[in-house]
Amino acid sequence: MEKIRWGILGCGKIANKFAADLKLVEGAMLMAVASRDAERSKAFADLYGAPLAFSSYEEMARSQDVDVIYIATPHGLHHEHAMLCIRHRKAVLCEKAFALNSTQVQEMIGAAQQHKVFLMEAFWTKFIPQYRQVDSIVSSGAIGEIRMVQADFGFLAAEPTPQRFFDPALGGGALLDIGIYPVFMATSLIGRPTRINALMNAYPSGVDKQIAMQFKYDNGALAVLSASFEAETPVEATIMGSKGFVRMQARFHNASSKVELTLGKEPAQVVDVHTEEGVGYQFEARHVTECLQQQLIESPIMKHSDSLLLMETLDRIREQCRITYPADR
Repeated sequence: MEKIRWGILGCGKIANKFAADLKLVEGAMLMAVASRDAERSKAFADLYGAPLAFSSYEEMARSQDVDVIYIATPHGLHHEHAMLCIRHRKAVLCEKAFALNSTQVQEMIGAAQQHKVFLMEAFWTKFIPQYRQVDSIVSSGAIGEIRMVQADFGFLAAEPTPQRFFDPALGGGALLDIGIYPVFMATSLIGRPTRINALMNAYPSGVDKQIAMQFKYDNGALAVLSASFEAETPVEATIMGSKGFVRMQARFHNASSKVELTLGKEPAQVVDVHTEEGVGYQFEARHVTECLQQQLIESPIMKHSDSLLLMETLDRIREQCRITYPADR
């Protein structure tokens, strides 16, 4: 089977990690990279062995030498860039947060369905072995029925604070940047919350620099979640059930996390998790490559409905805290 030819839109930090991990994906090759800075695009292409370097996003989207484009720009630009690629009938893997609100997500999904092209949110946590193992443990019933999920993500933002952290036009705030990970843990494992309570500390611009969230579900389950640019936090996730609990240790969202399982009053046991070289982006890239080889237009693992539920939940949290973006209008 011919290799799937990847393009990368944007040349920032996360694009570098993805390009390095793409080398670990059999059946995939990095064909092109695009940046609005021609020199930066050329340097990135040279570093990772991409044959093509574009100084225009549209030029790469039009290229007949690219099958799928990974969008690695800031999330305030995701909707614009995803729609550009979809209009040119390119498959899209778009970094989280998928967009700025659920209206944009619905437009992206609608366009992908209309043009019959693959579209998936690049929520890498859902594909790392640690999360897959936790999901398997929960699904097996080993910890019983989920009663509570606790998850946090926080770090002390360095000064001067980057504009993307506080600018509403860029989707600034802790919620969409890092709070999305704790929210994902709750929505992916329990589903749509019936009730949401949220409190935040705001930047002068009105977006959150720190936020605490509580979810309540019809079955009585609760989620206690937080995100912060004001404090270093454990960055752990614990899923508690009627028979025990499973914990994803420090930096739960990435492939460096350790997983512990505790059943009843027994001592905690470390769960054996498959590891391989790389940062962890290869797992989602491998999945997308396989989906395209099978000519799918939607992932069976990270479905369109999953991304829409996640964004609708983030919208509800922002509404509670009166956080608004220009895109909401």
